[in-house]
Amino acid sequence: MKIVAFDIGDRRIGVAVSDPFASYAMPSDTYFRTGNFSEDVAAIAAIASEKEAGLIVCGLPLNADGTESVQSEKTRRFVRALSDMVGVDVVLQDERFTTREARGDLGIMGVSAKRDKKKKHVDSLAAAYILENYLQTVKRSESMKEERNDYDEENNIVEIVDDDGMSYRYEHLLTFEYRGEWYVALTPEKAAEEQSEEAEEEGDEVAIYHLVGDEDDERLETIEDDALLEEVFSEFCAQYEDFEDSDEAAALEPDEAAALEPDEDDD
Repeated sequence: MKIVAFDIGDRRIGVAVSDPFASYAMPSDTYFRTGNFSEDVAAIAAIASEKEAGLIVCGLPLNADGTESVQSEKTRRFVRALSDMVGVDVVLQDERFTTREARGDLGIMGVSAKRDKKKKHVDSLAAAYILENYLQTVKRSESMKEERNDYDEENNIVEIVDDDGMSYRYEHLLTFEYRGEWYVALTPEKAAEEQSEEAEEEGDEVAIYHLVGDEDDERLETIEDDALLEEVFSEFCAQYEDFEDSDEAAALEPDEAAALEPDEDDD
């Protein structure tokens, strides 16, 4: 299916589309807003329909630290109205730095410096970046799902060594994305005698780590910000229900004692 992306601004809305196989993103048009909210939403819905969108992706503007702003709420309001008008799903994608990247690329390509013309190109190219980031997120998520499906009870164990050389064994629960960052949820490995019905009723503790680095040098880091940890844990619970029994997910609780500083992990 085709995916259509929108970079929603106060004055202009950039448009990008994917190929029919949702493999890559292409900048398309720029819509200039009229100042009438309802008319603008209807126009964007018409563009999505004209381009035969099977899914709509809208950029969500966030502060550099990932927190939301006044502009975030404006975008959410527009997306809610758009979602009510179209017959396809509308999803949000972190759009931090996309406009900056688009401007940089236009400079490299030598696009005309005329103000209106350049802005038009910036908005559509920013929308293409938003769509490309979404496609990459989906591909990585699908790859993670395939890896999870390949796990069995014997090889789903992660061993973590802290700075003091202490080794801890965890069962891998989920690798998931939240606000453009990747996290890993683990639960302490249980001995056979602990797998009793009484122990299961008490609920399993979950340790969540920030997954950083590239594919060749990935490592786990603890989350020092308590508020962020709570947000990430809530996101884990929501995503975990998609893969496991919802009753099991509801019984999980954060492992507040998990303050390890791991320097390596081995599957």
